[in-house]
Order: sequence, then structure tokens, then C-alpha cells
Amino acid sequence: MFDFSAQLKQRFAVLRSTAQFFSLRYVRQTSQHLSVRKNVAEPPHLSTDEGAMLTVRVNGVEAYAATNDLSQRGLQAALEQAEQHARLLAPYALLDLRDQPVSNSRADYLSPNLDHAFPSLGDCYQLLSTESSAVPSDKRLVSWQVSLGLENVEQIYLNTAGAEIRQSQRYVYPGLSVTAYDGTDSQTRSFGRDNFGQQGGAEVISSCGLIGSAAQVANQALQLIMAPNTPSGPRDLLLMPDQMVLQIHESIGHPLELDRILGDERNYAGTSFVKASDFGSLQYGSKLLNVTFDPSIPEQLASYSHDDDGTPASKQFLIRNGTLERPLGGALSQYRAGMEGVANSRACSWNRPPIDRMANLNIEPGDQPIEQLIGNIEHGIMMSTNRSWSIDDARNKFQFGCEWGQLIENGELKGIVKNPNYRAISAHFWRNLTAVGDASTFKVLGTPNCGKGEPNQVVRVGHASPACVFSQVDVFGGDA
Repeated sequence: MFDFSAQLKQRFAVLRSTAQFFSLRYVRQTSQHLSVRKNVAEPPHLSTDEGAMLTVRVNGVEAYAATNDLSQRGLQAALEQAEQHARLLAPYALLDLRDQPVSNSRADYLSPNLDHAFPSLGDCYQLLSTESSAVPSDKRLVSWQVSLGLENVEQIYLNTAGAEIRQSQRYVYPGLSVTAYDGTDSQTRSFGRDNFGQQGGAEVISSCGLIGSAAQVANQALQLIMAPNTPSGPRDLLLMPDQMVLQIHESIGHPLELDRILGDERNYAGTSFVKASDFGSLQYGSKLLNVTFDPSIPEQLASYSHDDDGTPASKQFLIRNGTLERPLGGALSQYRAGMEGVANSRACSWNRPPIDRMANLNIEPGDQPIEQLIGNIEHGIMMSTNRSWSIDDARNKFQFGCEWGQLIENGELKGIVKNPNYRAISAHFWRNLTAVGDASTFKVLGTPNCGKGEPNQVVRVGHASPACVFSQVDVFGGDA
């Protein structure tokens, strides 16, 4: 751990530049993805990536250059290239950053249980094979896959103001999916992977519930092909945490990214229905809605001590009692907008600059257990596990689909329905939040594949949420 740290500090110390300020951000990432499909082990996907980004500030103009040549000569060349870029950009600069504060933090941050060795490739394949073989023998079960992703990321940030921030993190992504087909219809039931990931070690595999889940997931896939289609019309909607991940991500997370609000992302990822003037006054949701940026939950995917600009990270309310308070804006966006934000300047790798990104974006628990949430619904539907999403460029009008639906009548769960979908407008949807589950319904989840930026950056995002109820939402089935 941090084996390159001392050598990197030595090389940074002898770098030479006429810039008033410069920094180095080193990243090393190793990853593996293992999969067993229909009881057959697939070849492992293994990768290693390593490099550094040099950033300079010359007369208030900031520029950067990246390199995978980590020798003294390679780092010096990248620093000089960044400085050259800054001088070329000077006549066209829109901002003078001379007064923007820089970090002088010194800290180490480690994922939970990072000192515990992770199981070997062979042991991981054995675990996946055991779970795969537990899928029942039924000719209607036509495909299934059990997978395990693992990423180890080490980052070191140094700058001329004295900052030294080291972070070593391990991310684990268990997954399982089963597809059933009866000759006319196919349905897939899945678990984990795209909506579940955590920091930690082998304990993540067991704590997430993957082990021993194959038979149940397969049975649910069979139930879905026999289930009727979801009926259409307005109903109360109970969303389980694994669907709330997508709901939070698309209709709160992206709209609150400050660079989008300032117009930076409109060419690619879109804009936002939120305006800078809305902070402090917009009633984003009902008074039950409390949303936090929270990097302090150790196992959550985007927990860290400092962002990639070296800004210390701490828990902050973005929405409190339904009122919009604070954007997802890092140091640069805060400086541009004159607004307080959070420590969320993040880059996907060493060869990308940090931009405003979601990190851990969570809904705080309420006070109702799942039995009470269901018991208070007269005419509704429960949905879980996202399978499709569509939302407009302003992150306002959306239509989402789930794998699993179950009707609720007079406070009781009734029959299973397939192809459950719902649609609404973000600005209205959250104001119809009528009940929030308590801590017993709260789950720490996340996704490894949030994309944004040009050139594209795919980052890990954590979302934790209780189950939530929304009143009179337009739901429909697959034939609507």
C-alpha cells in the first residue's frame, strides 16, 4: 500500500515550474471481472492502469497535462506542457483563479478491511460456480449468470501548498441474473452488480445476500413469466431501495450538479430544470424529503476523505424538509457561482480532469417500517430493481421501468405483475412523497457506471435510501 508514495514525493519535490501553483494527482487502478454463465466459467477480465495528472495555475489561468511516464523526466515534461497550455489559454480565459483557495490538507483514507486479503481467483470462481449450480433445473430457465467485479484504486495528491492526500480503496460488485422464457415471453430477475456495490473486502459478498440467492432469484423469474401485465392508471407507488437508487440518481443527482446548472454539460449530458436562483427557496419535494451528500459511510461506494482537488469532504444537506439548500458543486464551480457546494470534484482516472460529480447521494430515513408503508396504501403497487430509464435533457420528465411489481390493495401485498413502469415529472414527483421508510428499510447501494463529461468519464456513485411512497403516480405495463 502506497509503495510508490515516497518516490513520488521525491520526484514532485524537484519538479521545476514558473507557475504560482501546481499539483500532481497520481492514480493506480487494478480491476478484475469474473463470471460464471450457465455453470461455465468465463475467462477473467483483468486490467491495470497507472498515471498522473499535472495541473498548473499561471497568472490565474489553470491548465493540465497527463502522463503515464512516471519518471522524473516524464513528470517534468507533463508539467511543462501544462504550463505551456496555460500561457496559450491566457488571452481566452474566462476566469481569473488567482484568489481561488488551494488545499493544504494532509490525510490518509482507507476502505474498510483493506488489510484483509481478498479471496484468490480460484476461490472466487468456486463461489460463483456454487451459486450458479444452485439455479434449479427447469427448461424455462434459459440463461443465468453469476459475476463478481473487484477494483483496487490508489490515489496520491500532492501540491505546492503542502497538501499530501493518500487514499487506497477497494470496490466489490457481486451480481446475479436469471432469465426465464416460456415460448412467448421472457423475463429477467437480477440481483446486485448494476445497483449494488460497496467498499470493503470479502464480507461484502456475504452481507449483500448473494450467497444462497440463486434459487429465489430464479423462482422470481419464473413467477414473472406467469404473471399478468401491470395495469395502467394512477396509483400510490412504493419504491424499494434498489429502485430508489435510479430515482435519486436521475431526478436529484444530475439536476443538482452545479456545472450543468451553469451550462457546461448542455452539449452532451444536458442541462437542469434547476436554476441557480432556486437554492434556498425551491420546494423540491414534500417536507419528508431530506437528501444529503454523505462521504462518511465507510462501505458506501463514493466515500472518501477528500475529493480529487484536495477539498475535505463532509456530510452536507442538499435538500432539507423538502427545500433545496445546496448544489453538487466542487471548488471551481463554487468559485464561479459564488455559492457553497460540496467536495465532489471527481475524475474517473489519471488522464481526466476533475468535474462536478455525484458521490454518495442519500435520502435520510424516516419513521415508518415496511409494514406500515404497505398498510397505509389502499390502492397501489410496489416496484423494485430498475431495468429501463428515460429522462429528458433537463432531468425533469422521466419514464422508468422495473423488473418486479406487486399490487397493494387495502394495505396488503397482493399478486405479482410484470413489466411495471411509471412516469412523472421530477418537479412534481418529489412533492408527492407521502411516506419514508425507517432505518430498517434503509440500504446502502450504488452503481459503478455513471457517465458524464467530454471526453466521457465513468465514475462510481453511492446511493443509500429507505423505501419510499409516492401518491397518485401514473403506472403502466409493457403494452401501454
